[in-house]
Amino acid sequence: MLIDKFLDKAVEVDADAVCDGKEVLIGAIMEHIEAAGIHSGDSTCVIPPQSLSEDVIERIRDYVTRIGLGLHIKGLLNIQMAVRDNVVYVLEVNPRSSRTIPFVAKATGIPLAKLAAKVMLGHKLRELNVKESESGHVSVKEVVLPFSKFQGVDIILGPEMKSTGEVMGIDYEFDKAFLKAELAADNSLPLNRDSTVFISVCDDDKPEVVAVARELKDAGLSIVGTGGTVGYLRGQGIEAGELKKIQHGSPNVVEMMQSQKVQLVINTPTDKQSYKDGYLIRRSCIDLGVPYITTLQAAKAAASAIVRIAGGREGLEVKSLNEYFAKEK
Repeated sequence: MLIDKFLDKAVEVDADAVCDGKEVLIGAIMEHIEAAGIHSGDSTCVIPPQSLSEDVIERIRDYVTRIGLGLHIKGLLNIQMAVRDNVVYVLEVNPRSSRTIPFVAKATGIPLAKLAAKVMLGHKLRELNVKESESGHVSVKEVVLPFSKFQGVDIILGPEMKSTGEVMGIDYEFDKAFLKAELAADNSLPLNRDSTVFISVCDDDKPEVVAVARELKDAGLSIVGTGGTVGYLRGQGIEAGELKKIQHGSPNVVEMMQSQKVQLVINTPTDKQSYKDGYLIRRSCIDLGVPYITTLQAAKAAASAIVRIAGGREGLEVKSLNEYFAKEK
């Protein structure tokens, strides 16, 4: 008998570590941008965590250490957790390498695979003289999705992994690192003040999307959306243009995308009819090359990045990995 319980609106966390049976070296604790429920291989994640408290991070470190030693691991260890209401839940423990090992190694400078190989050959972490990273930069891993190669496939993410690769963005601040990662994943965010963003979200997401819309308006971007979302935003004092649902005729968002009048789509699934509309919208984004966001968490990160750059406050700086690590020594 298998009994499952879904943790709604929980933050998912990955931790990669090396254990020699006596000590545990934690390579990184990664916070997922998307809420728990999206496959970890499809999730955008960030090192170091951006929203977790120091108390929660210390508890995660304690759990990783105790589990590694308790299972007598000698080599790599990956643990997936979820955090909700400051409670840390252990979802699964993998006594092996994970797909995030290359990302962690590049982000922190710690060669986890090399260290694990030496540990498995009998070396101890103490004699290898390696320390956990305290980097001053932020690294964001973004996935590369193959939807453009598969006609008719919906782009909504879920518990089944769909990504076929990943990229990384690095900066000294999270929003800039996130923007670089989106740029590398060919999902470039609009940075011009005359850009238009289409927003249509489910009822549960409407209260939280208000802050996103307000940030985008403050950066000078225009907002359009369908009746339900637009009505809610106007009720919160945010001006937005109303478009018709696709089945109700013109003007609608697909027509605006076809005429290049929409530069970003934020869309989360809703009821059955709206889901059909949502599918057509999301599929059109792929076919027409319009950047899209399907989770509220990613929308918040995107809005923060757009405000910084489109608002004209700052530009993007390009550096090599070696330059980041040299500055932090």
